[in-house]
Amino acid sequence: MTFSQAEYEVRCEWGLQGLKAIGPISDVIVLVDILSFTTSIDIATARGGMIFPYPLKGESAAAYAASVHAELALAHRGEGFSLSPVSLAGLPDGHRLVLPSPNGAALAFSLDHPAVFAACLRNATAVAQVAARFGTTIGIIAAGERWPGGELRPCLEDWIGAGAVIAALSGRRSVESAAAEAVFDRFRENLLQTLRLSGSGKELIERGFGMDVDLAAELDISANVPRLVDHAFVAFH
Repeated sequence: MTFSQAEYEVRCEWGLQGLKAIGPISDVIVLVDILSFTTSIDIATARGGMIFPYPLKGESAAAYAASVHAELALAHRGEGFSLSPVSLAGLPDGHRLVLPSPNGAALAFSLDHPAVFAACLRNATAVAQVAARFGTTIGIIAAGERWPGGELRPCLEDWIGAGAVIAALSGRRSVESAAAEAVFDRFRENLLQTLRLSGSGKELIERGFGMDVDLAAELDISANVPRLVDHAFVAFH
């Protein structure tokens, strides 16, 4: 297929259509949604949490949470557990939480694949190392954000995050993968300022969630590797 990047071991694409193009022919899928789904997943599963991704909020999410015997995260960042990484720093060991998100969670929920991992800047190298143990072809999916009309908005932070994973992998890179790695290399010495100046980062800061951006900008401070198992992300051991 023209868009499958099948001739390369390391592939990189955007969003659901990119996942459909490279996911089925990749031994491993790595999802990247820096602000804030995969950063939240890393923090929550490192504490022993079990996180169920879901694409929608509202009554549908509440029904799904009940069906998997889990708590539903708050629809908006604030008191209690939510998509805010800071809010999950106190998640109890063994806690079951449904975490809705229109980007990273929606991609994860759509997947039926044996080897799916969640990566962020905090655990990029750790995820790359484990992913390489599961196969030789690895598809990295940058989730992206959404414009007000619902269209995919490719975002700098996910391009950087994808590049951070790619930088820790061996194998032939597609030009898309090489481009993501080059973007990471360009900004890796100043990730905090870069994320704070990005569109997504400025939006969170304006809403009062600058600490979420700061947590997401930390590079390789986590050895935790979240893996999707039976519809939930758990720490891989």
